[in-house]
Order: sequence, then structure tokens, then C-alpha cells
Amino acid sequence: MSRIGKLPIPIPKKVTITIEGQKVTVKGPKGELSRVLPPEIGVEQQEETIIVKPQEESRRARQRYGLCRSLVANMVEGVSKGYEKRLLIQGVGYRAQVQGKTLVLNVGYSKPVEMPAPEGINIAVENNTNVIINGINKELVGNTAARIRAVRPPEVYKGKGIRYAGEMIKLKAGKSGKK
Repeated sequence: MSRIGKLPIPIPKKVTITIEGQKVTVKGPKGELSRVLPPEIGVEQQEETIIVKPQEESRRARQRYGLCRSLVANMVEGVSKGYEKRLLIQGVGYRAQVQGKTLVLNVGYSKPVEMPAPEGINIAVENNTNVIINGINKELVGNTAARIRAVRPPEVYKGKGIRYAGEMIKLKAGKSGKK
């Protein structure tokens, strides 16, 4: 049995769960999310908790058991609290700004890089160097942050580039001169 999979998921107040076969729909104050789970995983609601159980004793069911529990738990947390990722931009002349629903990055290329925000994601910029990504879908928030970071990942010699808030970059020593 999966240690994560067997934990019950508590349902906060103001969150409603609808289970129709393999489709789980979660509604809350921040929005609505739904996901279709694989046929070897079963979901049932017991009072104020959700229980995820494998429907069969197969290797595939054991593999997906904990994953499906985490996905449903992330949906519940997303519609009640939401998710946020922060990115920091470091480098001389590097900056970001939001124009409508598009993030415009000036990070040392000849032209600015424009990245439209996916549906359900809000992007904000503070002080031209702090990018904040908000949304209710954890997977989409993390994926958007990773795509923005990939435009100019942190450089290992000076540390210039786009990094996650709190991310530590180990800097390398540069060339040493003749002795």
C-alpha cells in the first residue's frame, strides 16, 4: 500500500466535490477543477473526507494509487487557497513587464521575449524584477514558471538570469590569471 495514497483528503468548508464515475470535479471559492482518473483507481466521499482506493491488485494500480491521491489533494487545495510561484530576475538591464495578459521579458536578447499567460493563470510583476505567477491548477502554475525560467536560466559564473525565489545557484570560479 502506498503511504501517501492511503491518507484521507480533508474537504475544507466552501468546497464541494462531485464524483461521476472516474471524473472528479472540485468547486471552491477560487474556481473549479476537474480530472478524469484512470479506471484502476476508485474515489469515494465519506462525510468530510475523500478516500482514494485501488480497484484492483495490479502493478499499474499500485503505481498510480499515490499519484491520483496527490492530484485530487492538489485540486482541493487549489480551489480553496490557490498556488503561487515567484521568480527573480538578476542582471544589468534585465527586467519584466506585463502588457495585458502577456509577459514581456528583456533579458539580454536582441528583441524582448513575449510570453502569453495560459488560461487560468495570472502573472504580475513587482519592481521590474520579481515575477509572480498565480492560479488554482498546481501543474499549470509550475509549468508556466518553468517555461519563463527556461527563457534565461541562471548563469553559473555571475548568477545572471531568471531563478525561482529561494533557489540557490552555486557559482563557479572564473579563470585564474598566470602566476
